[in-house]
Amino acid sequence: MPVESVFPRLEPLLPSVQKPIQYVGGELNSQVKDWDSAEVRWALMYPDAYEVGLPNQGVQILYEVLNEREGVLAERTYSVWPDLEAIMREHGIPQFTVDGHRPVGAFDILGVSFSTELGYTNLLTALDLAGLPLHAVDRREEDPIVLAGGHAAFNPEPIADFVDAAVLGDGEEIVLKITEVIREWKREGRPEGRDGLLHRLAVSGGVYVPKFYDVSYLPDGRIQRVAPNRPGVPWQIVKHTVMDLDAWPYPKTPLVPLAETVHERFSVEIFRGCTRGCRFCQAGMITRPVRERSITTVGEMVQQGLKASGFNEVGLLSLSSADHSEIGDMAKGLADQYEGTQTSLSLPSTRVDAFNITLANEFSRNGRRSGLTFAPEGGSERMRKVINKMVSEDDLIRTVTTAYENGWRQVKLYFMCGLPTEEDQDVMEIAGMARRVIQAGRDATGSRDIRCTVSIGGFVPKPHTPFQWAAQADHETVDRRLRALRDELRQDKQYGRAIGLRYHDGKPSIIEGLLSRGDRRVGAVIQKVWEDGGRFDGWSEHFSYERWTAGAEKAFAGLQVDVDWYTTREREEVEVLPWDHLDAGLDREWLWQDWQEAVDGGAEVEDCRWTPCYDCGVCPSMGTEIQIGPTGKKLLPLTVVNG
Repeated sequence: MPVESVFPRLEPLLPSVQKPIQYVGGELNSQVKDWDSAEVRWALMYPDAYEVGLPNQGVQILYEVLNEREGVLAERTYSVWPDLEAIMREHGIPQFTVDGHRPVGAFDILGVSFSTELGYTNLLTALDLAGLPLHAVDRREEDPIVLAGGHAAFNPEPIADFVDAAVLGDGEEIVLKITEVIREWKREGRPEGRDGLLHRLAVSGGVYVPKFYDVSYLPDGRIQRVAPNRPGVPWQIVKHTVMDLDAWPYPKTPLVPLAETVHERFSVEIFRGCTRGCRFCQAGMITRPVRERSITTVGEMVQQGLKASGFNEVGLLSLSSADHSEIGDMAKGLADQYEGTQTSLSLPSTRVDAFNITLANEFSRNGRRSGLTFAPEGGSERMRKVINKMVSEDDLIRTVTTAYENGWRQVKLYFMCGLPTEEDQDVMEIAGMARRVIQAGRDATGSRDIRCTVSIGGFVPKPHTPFQWAAQADHETVDRRLRALRDELRQDKQYGRAIGLRYHDGKPSIIEGLLSRGDRRVGAVIQKVWEDGGRFDGWSEHFSYERWTAGAEKAFAGLQVDVDWYTTREREEVEVLPWDHLDAGLDREWLWQDWQEAVDGGAEVEDCRWTPCYDCGVCPSMGTEIQIGPTGKKLLPLTVVNG
């Protein structure tokens, strides 16, 4: 039977909420497929507002990959703002998709992509609005399977009570395998019900089903072990790695937003993975090995994506885009092709040692001189050794001097505060670096119209990194250091006005730390915070530290753990970590050794793209390999676009 759209009931209520356009759907390149002709139906959720969720590359890719398949339907849903949530509850309108405005509870599977752990309370809102039991064990056979993905799914234990399953790594291939398992199970008459389907997914080794694993604890609160409780369920779940990105040139027809969004451009992922070895960087560690898209595929994707969308900006995305082996030819080829048009090219933040002025000039050939962003991460040379971000201050000054000489006037520097072994002086050295950047600009240009913005985030130790054992700095220490840095810059009459300082206070980082390295006991905290009104915790105006600490106090009453136990406590090598049964391919011993080297002052680990293998474990354990050029191919001939 077709599932009824909720739009006739929703539409009359939209004038009373903020930004009603975000709930209307019908964007260019969106799809509404026939419900009855689909055997398997996916609702894809990004658990944040439309303006953040619509540009998300992962959701857009899976939306297209699934909708291309015969007998498969995929629609999108996003978190609704509290004003609409209240109206939906009052009028009995369930969580809906923006494509067909169909109730999320009617789909076979709800796939939720978590880029950040602070979206967990939004998941609970969506489940509740959809009429689904919050706890997976209470769900009925007809309820959708709730599946977590994205970077936060590499430790889904804090939301183990709320999700039926989780997938680690790249989604393109595994969503199709999951689709076929569901299709087969439905055709066979749903044998053994919901548990039968979950068991099929679990024994494949590619899907983690938390209910099929028991966790036992030691008297001091640490985990004793995590063990399967069903036959055929593997002891370890391994991540998925797509090895030929050229075979997956998505998105081909990007979604064009109706309402304003955080990014309004066509984004092409030019490679996946990073082997720079920054010890703090979870994204770099869990996405190994490096796999490049060929220059010709990138060119074809840009041409097709712009034609299908009408965007006038192209973002070449990856964790370190200037590291692509053919980035110079790629930039020149694209700049040649779109010269004289309104199309501009952009790179995300660039490594100081990968930046060169030829590249920068290609990306600004259309006359755009937007600010350049560099991420030294650590304020002092010592800190950069600890985190394996081997960029000297002199390198930075040389780079920004070249940029200023070639017409740039604004530089943004990104740092972290609260890194392992950090002392007050390491943070204060950020001021000295910013002063040198301003002076270099003034010397190079003869102008005082030079700006440097310093942006600082609180450091959160993440699973599957060498810092997964580290003690997180308490929020009082982080705030004290940042206040001292702010005061230092404010009092500087010569440079202070030219330096902008943006920073986040330490409290949200502590909660992110709790959710990042938490285990199943943290689920009760998330639920209490949500019941107390927690929503959109990634937004500073909605976040409440007091709500989280109060929720933790109630949830942890009578247990051996508290917020500090999860955050500011250093772990020992032998401790069982909540995610040890989830395999990102990295050898645990290698991670521990790298952590010891960091504490000892920071021995440099080279980038294995250009040096012999240093045994992180990913390639042999995953059956993968680094895929890089140069291919020797050129971007052209492609049709030159006329203005």
